[in-house]
Amino acid sequence: MSLSFANSIAVQGRARTLVPLCVGAGAYLFFLFVGDTLLQDSDSFWQIKIGQWVIDHQALPYTDFYSFTRPGAPWLSTSWLSQVAFALSHTQWGWAGPVILTALGVALSAAILVRLLDAHLEMPRSVLFAMLAIVLSLHHILARPHMLALPVMIAWVGMLMAAADRRGTPSWYWLPLMSLWASLHGGFVLGLALIGPMSFVALWGLESGKQVRLLLRWFLFGVAALAASCLTPYGWRTLLGATNILNLGELLTVISEWSPANFASFTAFEGALLGLIAIGLYRGLTLSPPRILLILLLTWMALSHVRSIEAFAFLVPLVLAKPLGEKSPLRQADTQTGESWPARYVTAIGALMIMAAGWTSTSIYMSHHRFTFTMDQTPVAATDLLEKRGAKRIFNSYKFGGYLIARDIPVFVDGRAELYGEKFVMDFFKATEGQKPALLPALLDEHKIDATLLVADSPGPQILDHLKGWKRIYTDKIAVVHVRDDADSAAAAPK
Repeated sequence: MSLSFANSIAVQGRARTLVPLCVGAGAYLFFLFVGDTLLQDSDSFWQIKIGQWVIDHQALPYTDFYSFTRPGAPWLSTSWLSQVAFALSHTQWGWAGPVILTALGVALSAAILVRLLDAHLEMPRSVLFAMLAIVLSLHHILARPHMLALPVMIAWVGMLMAAADRRGTPSWYWLPLMSLWASLHGGFVLGLALIGPMSFVALWGLESGKQVRLLLRWFLFGVAALAASCLTPYGWRTLLGATNILNLGELLTVISEWSPANFASFTAFEGALLGLIAIGLYRGLTLSPPRILLILLLTWMALSHVRSIEAFAFLVPLVLAKPLGEKSPLRQADTQTGESWPARYVTAIGALMIMAAGWTSTSIYMSHHRFTFTMDQTPVAATDLLEKRGAKRIFNSYKFGGYLIARDIPVFVDGRAELYGEKFVMDFFKATEGQKPALLPALLDEHKIDATLLVADSPGPQILDHLKGWKRIYTDKIAVVHVRDDADSAAAAPK
């Protein structure tokens, strides 16, 4: 090999190493610039509040202490590490802190995906897949724990897929990644569930004798991964807390992020499905049954719950990377030599420069921009009024629960649906959305409610306007407040 050719390969190697960092830096700066759009879910309030509680008490919660309808009920915070990170960042930088953490989560996810895809695909296609994954996930990129767990999920599944592609078993050195994931977010159960299908990708086509030995090694790795997921302060309860959300039945169709995909109008997800079919037809891809099973599983998850679209977007490319790469071979030069020590040195300097530029841009932007939470999740004036009146038991809308928790006001309900259970939350929605109006007065009386705080454009306030014993005292574009009408209550009371 000539010296000039070797130098050319080294330059290409440095460029390919820095491209994932550049993609991550671009994603970070973009989401920093649109950071206010990440602050649209009131769950962020109670996530930060719980994180601060963990910091203050140096312990993890085992029961509920934020509602007056479930006080003392068993409840575990399966995202405690993410909540602590969000609380620390919020204390240090205000709402800019959670925005920065979320943007970093997206940046790491994009960079890791590009790096993993680069093993099989040309760099332009790797970058394109990463950009498409971000576009598909835009609806769920919010300042919440799942964004800090996203890069861990991609790294874990990428590690499993790489082991399956080489017909081997994953290294046990990666097991701490599962422990980290289990502390960041309850979605770690997906990482455990994918071990089985991934093992069959590795087994497919091997001789029967080799299959048995390889299957045994994958089984042992799966057991070790299960044990690693319990290496958190909650121990085995981590698994219990993570699976409770799956037992909510009908309620999962009511909560927006758990609802099934809707194709009433054309969406990016619909375009991705059509594009996936087109790629298969155009490239003439022939996939092994285990790979087909993986793609069908991820597609079914995305169709069942829109929050799973991000898993589909980031993980399907990992499953397709090797078959696509075999249809378009990599440049031979990339596999003929590795990076020399000077090349690695230059790469490290480039990475430091990218990080320094990112932090400088962050500091400059933060100096003249104040991040604020979306107003329709924060009924500030209505809550101020209720505090002045001394309201103790407030019947609040589901999306206002997080904000009330942040203000240390006991809530009727909030985003922790697994705490309240299917029947309780379904009765709440049916009562306030007008499906069963008769339920509303029953709930108000059963829980001794003295005031309501409901979304302005929901049916609940209109029902209360015609309900004897209640009167409207405040209205704005965000919320409506009703309180008990003492005169009507006294007249209705038995002598």
